[in-house]
Amino acid sequence: MDRDNLERLRAKYGGAAAGDVHNPDFRKVVEILFSGADRRAKPYEGVSTFLDAPLIADAPKKDDFGGVDIALIGVPMDLGVTNRPGARHGPRAVRQIERIGPYHEVHRVVPASLAKIADVGDVPFRSRYSLADSHADIEAFYEKVCAAGVAPASVGGDHSITLPILKALGRDRPLGLIHIDAHCDTGGPFEGSKFTHAGPFREAVLAGVLDPQRTIQIGIRGSAEYLWEFSYDSGMTVIHMDEFMRLGIDGTIARMRDVVGSGPAYISFDIDSLDPGFAPGTGTPEVGGLAPREVMALIRGAAGLDIVGGDVVEVAPAYDATTATAQTAAQMLFEIVTVIALAATASP
Repeated sequence: MDRDNLERLRAKYGGAAAGDVHNPDFRKVVEILFSGADRRAKPYEGVSTFLDAPLIADAPKKDDFGGVDIALIGVPMDLGVTNRPGARHGPRAVRQIERIGPYHEVHRVVPASLAKIADVGDVPFRSRYSLADSHADIEAFYEKVCAAGVAPASVGGDHSITLPILKALGRDRPLGLIHIDAHCDTGGPFEGSKFTHAGPFREAVLAGVLDPQRTIQIGIRGSAEYLWEFSYDSGMTVIHMDEFMRLGIDGTIARMRDVVGSGPAYISFDIDSLDPGFAPGTGTPEVGGLAPREVMALIRGAAGLDIVGGDVVEVAPAYDATTATAQTAAQMLFEIVTVIALAATASP
């Protein structure tokens, strides 16, 4: 044993408290988590918020959203589902998850030190029955988010919520899209409605707010393939699970970055992109999907792109007996928030 090194470590750490940290990156975490020398908040006390972020419930009432840079928003609406309901309870389930972040060990950043991040509550809905009214409420809410120059990171809710969000964010310039899902969600009208969770990205393209040639869909599989003609005809890049397995993570990330390019882009993560062995708590599970660490790697691969917002959708806690689905959803929310914060920091 190196006795000199031992004495150095004893002198430096022998009498240290839990909050005594010397690494400047780690120090940022300590300053957020600890109060006093060795006290940090218990993960099971206080009011639950997304990623334990501060709750600023009155932010949407202010023109500048209270100076928030990244708003964490719940969208508890699942009127667009075609199979099992329950994603309206997704935001509450994800808020219950503790101990996610605040330090990102791969990017070596604390997102909360790069941007002011807050949970600003849920989108208010005028009706629990009308899908059309709910979409209008979502779009109006996100128009205020955009007007304030705030980047949204949202938790649904079913995947139909992404259409009104994109309408608000992409109104002035069509967005690119990183879409991680088991389904392309570019289907046509379903039983008289075109606003279901099976077709938000078709409608977003037709509304002129989503650029199909800057859209990539990853993890696609299952028997609904015949519904996704629009993806191919419009020029979207579709990476099925079998192709993902051949390309691997690095190859898929390279394709993703090439497709999205340097323009503004959005990340939409559907929890059913994961194999139901990892995430059973969803309305339309598809066997043979991605693993959580693969999705984490994909989102991390978006670092450096101009990511202006993102969402996590289709968490249905009624089918999530172990809370594994909600745990994974919260982790993916943190991954999305991190790349948004990195993009905002890189902006001139």
